[in-house]
Amino acid sequence: MDKETGKRGVSILGSTGSIGRQALEVVEAHPDRLRVVALTAHSNYQLLEEQARRFRPLFVGLVDEGAAAELRRRLSGMGMAVSAGAECLLEAAVHPEAEVVLNAVVGSAGLPPTLAALGAGKRLALANKESMVAGGDLVLQALREGGEIVPVDSEHGAVFHCLRGEEMRHVESIVLTASGGPFRGRRREDLASVTVREALSHPTWSMGRKITVDSATLMNKGLEVIEAHFLFGLPYSRIKVVVHPQSVIHSLVEFVDGSFAAQLSLPDMRLPISLALSYPERWGPPFTRTVLAELEKLTFEEVDRETFACLDLAYRAGEAGGTAPAVLNAANEVAVAAFLRGRLPFLGIEEVIAATLEEHRPRPVRTLQDVQEVEEWARARAEEAVETQAGNPAEPGRS
Repeated sequence: MDKETGKRGVSILGSTGSIGRQALEVVEAHPDRLRVVALTAHSNYQLLEEQARRFRPLFVGLVDEGAAAELRRRLSGMGMAVSAGAECLLEAAVHPEAEVVLNAVVGSAGLPPTLAALGAGKRLALANKESMVAGGDLVLQALREGGEIVPVDSEHGAVFHCLRGEEMRHVESIVLTASGGPFRGRRREDLASVTVREALSHPTWSMGRKITVDSATLMNKGLEVIEAHFLFGLPYSRIKVVVHPQSVIHSLVEFVDGSFAAQLSLPDMRLPISLALSYPERWGPPFTRTVLAELEKLTFEEVDRETFACLDLAYRAGEAGGTAPAVLNAANEVAVAAFLRGRLPFLGIEEVIAATLEEHRPRPVRTLQDVQEVEEWARARAEEAVETQAGNPAEPGRS
């Protein structure tokens, strides 16, 4: 907290993405409470320049070094430190004037800054689920040494707030809700020829391309199951998934007496972002207001696990433990990228992941290098699996 202004300093990693842009809307809504001290992005120097001029952070960074050079030229004379390369994520994560670090980096690249922020004793507003999936054991170790995590994913944020004031010994299970994605109700044979455009047509949320495809395969929910295991300490048998098409109840906690607590709101990521930045307080007014009388119905369905096999692959990797979740995540990133480029059919995503997991023998995760080495292996193996499938026409994956 800045002693002179009373404002909470915030670093936003991934500020040009969907979560990052909405986080800046939250900051803008609370100018008397929050100030931006650092912003980073991958390569979008045009948008980052706009954000930097608007919010006047002390530090900006771009992972792409060429883009960073252009940004440095454009921001010359403004008194901002401009950094380049992956190191900029670490610099922003440990910035001395940041009390809260929002990690909205896409993919397992978010793990090093997660560990850095916790190592520096920061509050980590975590929107990068891959940190927990690929390096959950390392994150828990870092948490024991300092720092804290407030989850930003709508599902984990919902569980986090349902558990406030509760003791974990009273918790029977966690229930994560899934919208069902764009292919809810389809049969497996219907998915063989779906296009990229169809996979990116999410019925509820507006998200980045990779996470939207993950939602279509239900891998996103599988990654969230693994994340929930590490965040809340429950075994996988007590972490459940249910389809809730309206996306109004974001998750539930079941207690040992049979009662449930649920967090309910209209789909708007600015709410969990705001909760993470304001914790332990709650700040108003709301960005969107839920009018109960206007909610016609709230329904729940079992997940069709035969059609959407990625969910069970995630459970399998989570229960195997060690390096298996990191392999799952890396193989999924390769497979989704191949699908988006038209090199792989939709159902090929799960086939690539399954083939990669099948060849892996999990081992303990003790260092960041352990994760990085197994990810490198998994990416190479997944690319081989993609190439094997690429011998068939890839038209179904094209938009």
